[in-house]
Parts: sequence; C-alpha cells; structure tokens
Amino acid sequence: MKRKNTVFFDLLCYVIIPFTIWNYGREPLGDYYAILLSTVPGIIYTLYRFISERQLNLLGLFIITNLSLTTLVNLLSGSAEAMLWNQVYLGFAFASVFLVSMLLKRPLGLYFNVDVAYMQGQERSESKRLYFTKGIFRWFQVLTALFVLRGVVVNSLKAWLIVTYGVDGYGLMLIYMQIANWTMSILIGGGFALANYKAIQKQKEIDGGDQDEPGEQETPAGAKA
Repeated sequence: MKRKNTVFFDLLCYVIIPFTIWNYGREPLGDYYAILLSTVPGIIYTLYRFISERQLNLLGLFIITNLSLTTLVNLLSGSAEAMLWNQVYLGFAFASVFLVSMLLKRPLGLYFNVDVAYMQGQERSESKRLYFTKGIFRWFQVLTALFVLRGVVVNSLKAWLIVTYGVDGYGLMLIYMQIANWTMSILIGGGFALANYKAIQKQKEIDGGDQDEPGEQETPAGAKA
C-alpha cells in the first residue's frame, strides 16, 4: 500500500468514520455502543493490512494479540467510560511487555526486524546473529525503548483527555490520538532506519575481507553471514 494511500485510509478508518459514527450514533445507540461501533472500521482496516502485507510470526502474532485483547476488553467493559479507561490500562500493559523484553535482553524490536528481514529474503538465523553482535544490539534496545515511550505517551495523553473531557470529548480524543500515534510512528520508523543503518555498517565490516567490489556487497536485508 502506497504511503499516500496509507495516510488517507488511516484518516478514514481511524478518525473520519469513527468520528461520524460517534456523532450520529451516540443519541440512538448511547455512548457505550456508539464508541464500540466506532472501533469496528479500525479493526477491519488493521486486519486487512495485516493480511495484505503478510506480516507473519512474532510481528503478526503481536498484531493479532493486540487486536483480540482490545476487542475483548471493549466488549466486556460494559460502559463507555470503562471502555476508554480499560484501553488505557491495556496500552500500558503492552508498553510493559516491551520494557520486560528489554530487561531480559530479548528486545521485541529486534525480533520484529528479523521478521521484516525474513520477508525480504534473509534467513532468521543470519539476521539474529547480526543483530545480536556487539555494537548493534544496543540499537535494537533503543528501538524497543521507543515502543515503550509510545505506549507511555499515547496512553498518558488518552488518560488526560478522559479526565479533562470525559466521554463527551471522545470525538476530540480521536483526532488527538491519531496525531499522537502518527508522531510516535515517525519516531519508531526512524528507530528502525537507524538500527538497520548500523546493521548495514556492521555487515560491511564483516564482509570487509571479501574480494567483492563494494557495489556488489549485500546489505543485511539480503546478506548471507
């Protein structure tokens, strides 16, 4: 999916349609069901992207788990305000998972990148060997720290909006949350780019003794260690 189309469909499915459902649905449906219904377009869109982009293994499992738990929490909340708060608690819980993975020296950001590299033709064992080398591993810790930061920032903002505006501010919340998510996604994208750049430099060092011309050396995305 092209970046321009992604931005358009992000706005459509995460902001415009949910905002419309909230505005026109809260009176006949009530706050709880209006919010619950407004989450459906985002869930369907996320599943579509998951299937179309063929995100597999740990990365795909994380996305599916996130969607499943979020949907379950929404359904079991019972009220609009409880649903919003439960989403905040769940968001902090996911941030904690990323933090624990860092403390265990098994940063999830590293394994996500292994999945991406695998879809580009890199063997998992080769990617892991490269990413866990000294001088590269710390950058994947930094990348995973950005996921923790996103969880803390986005969910702290959501908690503040709930306290400040309550359920009545849900429409405004959709806009602020999308801006926050985009901002943090840009930072995380930069984190992936930096970690991969460092991995490319490390791979060039490893391949330094080869007789290949520099233009013929493979990058980590397709390199053979």
